[in-house]
Amino acid sequence: MGFDREALREAVKTHGKVTRVVIAAIRGSSPREVGAAMLVWENGQSGTIGGGTLEYQATEAARSQTAPAKLTQHALGPDMGQCCGGAVSLLSEVYDLEAVDALDNIVIARSPACKDMPLSVKRLQAAARGQGIAPEPQLVDGWMVEPVHKPTRNLWIWGAGHVGRALVDVLSPLPDLAITWVDTGPERFPDAIPAGVTPVPATKPAELVRHAPRDAEHLVLTYSHILDLELCNRLLSHDFHFAGLIGSATKWARIRSRLVTLGHSPERINRITCPIGEPGLGKHPQMIAVGVAAQLLRPARQSELKKDLSA
Repeated sequence: MGFDREALREAVKTHGKVTRVVIAAIRGSSPREVGAAMLVWENGQSGTIGGGTLEYQATEAARSQTAPAKLTQHALGPDMGQCCGGAVSLLSEVYDLEAVDALDNIVIARSPACKDMPLSVKRLQAAARGQGIAPEPQLVDGWMVEPVHKPTRNLWIWGAGHVGRALVDVLSPLPDLAITWVDTGPERFPDAIPAGVTPVPATKPAELVRHAPRDAEHLVLTYSHILDLELCNRLLSHDFHFAGLIGSATKWARIRSRLVTLGHSPERINRITCPIGEPGLGKHPQMIAVGVAAQLLRPARQSELKKDLSA
């Protein structure tokens, strides 16, 4: 996770001045990782730095903050009675639109003390610009360094019915997903579309498959079995990282048979996952959405665990 500049911009446009509070450093145990952030305005907030007393006190302080930026230290056990027992440093910064527009578009580095940028930070910025190596969020020689957040996974959701809407509600808050949402007309979509979701009405949705990145992930759940078949056919002829189809074993058997007739090998067809989610959870749209979300996130979580174990 990096600095979500666009979420900050939207919050400032909607609420006026916004204070961004980010975990800058950790010593010992903490409820969230370095880089976890929340946005606070007069009558509300979004995001979280872990909840509990730390977040409550940080939120109250953010609403009354007058300094442009400040770095504070908090001992979670002795000062707040939290069970984590570690200590965190919080960087709180007040933003208006002018301040948001002044932010860098690759790596955001700043110091509450406004001192000269040290060589260590300049090297991180140079590596990001010249070699594409995004630094981890970190406090370096008194400077907070964060890469600008960019979603790393392209997810295409085909269908804006009950399950499609439930999936978008569950998945859209996740920071690493850029969601493209396709259906046959604008009337198929809800009036309010979450941030980070691009609705695409198309009379012939399957024609859009060729525009999807070849490493995209797809969830096929339209109102029409014929359209589902057409989408699966186009996806198998295109390419994808993951493709999942909603449906029963009977539906999948029929679509598999038609895909064979259309010239796809059984090995190729097996790349499509059907059914998707956790059937044992039930058929309520939100239950389906929770199961599918868990299925999509499991590989990413496994990669994180492997990285942790190899560190």
